Amino acid sequence: MTSAKRHTLKLALGLAGALALPFNAATAQDKSDIVLGASIPLSGVMAATAAGYHAAMQDYINLVNEQGGIKGRKLRYAAEDTGYKVDVSVAVFNKLTASNDVRFYYGDSTGFAKTISPELQRKGNILMSGTSFATELNNPERFPNYFMSGPDYSQMVKILLRHIAAEKPKARVALVYSDNEFGRDPIAAAEAYAKELGLTVAQTLPTPIGSVDVSTEVLKLRRANPDYTIFHGYVLAPIPEFISQAKNLGMKTKFMGTLWSMDLVNIERMGPGADGFMGVMPYRYYFDKEGKSPMLEQIRKIRPEYQSVAYMQGFLTSMLFVEAAKRTLESGKELTGSNMKTALNSIKNWDTGGIIGTPISVQGNSIPVGRVYQYDAGKKTMLPASGWIDLSK
Repeated sequence: MTSAKRHTLKLALGLAGALALPFNAATAQDKSDIVLGASIPLSGVMAATAAGYHAAMQDYINLVNEQGGIKGRKLRYAAEDTGYKVDVSVAVFNKLTASNDVRFYYGDSTGFAKTISPELQRKGNILMSGTSFATELNNPERFPNYFMSGPDYSQMVKILLRHIAAEKPKARVALVYSDNEFGRDPIAAAEAYAKELGLTVAQTLPTPIGSVDVSTEVLKLRRANPDYTIFHGYVLAPIPEFISQAKNLGMKTKFMGTLWSMDLVNIERMGPGADGFMGVMPYRYYFDKEGKSPMLEQIRKIRPEYQSVAYMQGFLTSMLFVEAAKRTLESGKELTGSNMKTALNSIKNWDTGGIIGTPISVQGNSIPVGRVYQYDAGKKTMLPASGWIDLSK
């Protein structure tokens, strides 16, 4: 690596709050690697998404290690495939934690996070995050060693509702969701928050898991005549079919989605009807060059090709792991789960280097911030449709 590139790395890491810590006598005796363990579904139905955060965590660890690690200790990544199965994820967790000094752990599902939580508390030395933004996990009393690098699912929908209320007061809103735990997660909270904002929930519409024929549901949606339709609990299908049939029926509703349906590649796969599709994003897109974003610029140097929403999520999660450990060691405390979580919750108005376009604060187990983006089919890109919406304000 050239001296210029090394200088760029140093600047980027400094702005993101992840520079190596100065050595002192308090940690002179401990130079072992700090291990980030991970249950990663590199095979199975979530393999395509997993590739993004799997790469991101390795990239960020490499950046930190280039700068000497954390207080002189190097980071190491240890991950194994789970096939997106909870029992396999648990087996991987047990294997990795038995043979490595794991202090951070990244889980692949809500089911795994809930299952492993008692073991995390028993061990006491691990801070955990993962792919799940389940509202249930945003509870520090029940899940004291877990955090999510963004808003929970209820908060995501609340961000959309706040945008709707600002754009069209007293609007009619429909909530379309998969009929499973993931899909149902934010519905009750969304209905209550819509009422608080003066919006009308005109329809709540569950669809069978894996549903392709949604003609009956689309007719119900047409009768409800919402101004906005929010999808939750899907990555792609059946959103494109909903949009296509609704537009064929002359509906003017604006369609919106939550995080896991907001990747540019997936939206492009929705076809011509995707023009104008909106949704909540906790992060800036890979190609977003608005304002100063040294860490995004660094990512673009490491990975010249487009990186997914999952990559951004994995990258920021790694940054937060490192920041929690850094603050813990700076305070002279041991790297226990509770100490690192306390350090994580001390993050206030923190600069992510442009991964999120506004300073962030960790509240409870989440970061209740997001932005609404809209797809422009002509430009084949996502454009901001709102400013950054912080539910704590």
